[in-house]
Amino acid sequence: MSLPRPLTDMRIGIYEKALPDLADWSARMAAVVEAGYDFIEIPIDESEERLRRLDWSMAERAVVRNAAQDAGTAIQTLILSAHRRYPLGSAVPETREKATDILRRGIDLAVDLGARIIQLSGYYVFYEPHDDGVRERFRDGLEQGLEWASAAGVMLALENMDGEDITSVSEAMDFVEYFDSPWLQVYPDLGNLAGNRLDVCAELRRARGHLVGIHLKDARPGAYRRVAFGTGDVPFLDAFRTLADINYAGPFLVEMWNDDHPDAMRMIVDARTWLAASMAEAGLLNNSYGSVGDHATL
Repeated sequence: MSLPRPLTDMRIGIYEKALPDLADWSARMAAVVEAGYDFIEIPIDESEERLRRLDWSMAERAVVRNAAQDAGTAIQTLILSAHRRYPLGSAVPETREKATDILRRGIDLAVDLGARIIQLSGYYVFYEPHDDGVRERFRDGLEQGLEWASAAGVMLALENMDGEDITSVSEAMDFVEYFDSPWLQVYPDLGNLAGNRLDVCAELRRARGHLVGIHLKDARPGAYRRVAFGTGDVPFLDAFRTLADINYAGPFLVEMWNDDHPDAMRMIVDARTWLAASMAEAGLLNNSYGSVGDHATL
């Protein structure tokens, strides 16, 4: 099948965990392009396997970077979700040291891979209790990371999460306004906003001029993952109309998990088709579609 591709400069990327379980980076990057996506978002999560990516040699980093270039795609974003296990706001000094080390090495990795943005999950802590100093410790760790990111020319972007910490764009904006740095911005997750019963459109307007990416997933209260597009509570049409109204022209990222599903490629193609049609209906994209059989076929 051919995937209709809007005649627009709008970029839509795919989360690495949405891809089929493929053997190597060349196959993964080829799958990104085959499914019609413009870039990939790579996680550095709390698993030992993905944490080891921070230790990649220069040769290993070159393999990943060259695989993207050879396939005709890009590595747009790194997600440092390892901070769930090693949070910046931890009360344990050794854990905070590990968290800032992950941030420093993540910035170095982003530079070597050509990633423009590092997305930071808005958890002060995740597995440990909150105390009165948790927010201040998180802010201090963020300040150190922002110093490194600024020197490296890498954007840090806060994502609103589930839980009890940065659950809204408004709370993320409190940090953006506190630091007042061009190197710290906001990367909203529409699914998390809806899952937290927040006004998605109002939250997007709150960050006007500070949005560097948008995570696209459907959700409902209590169900933040693996909700099929169009079956949850995210008001996609209204959200896309709001983004068009505030002149957002940045990238979008489709966040899905393949869970070794045998039809993962079909699922991510269908997701992009559904979202692109919704964007077009909302006026965010050009309503004319061209044939892209040379770019995305299954």
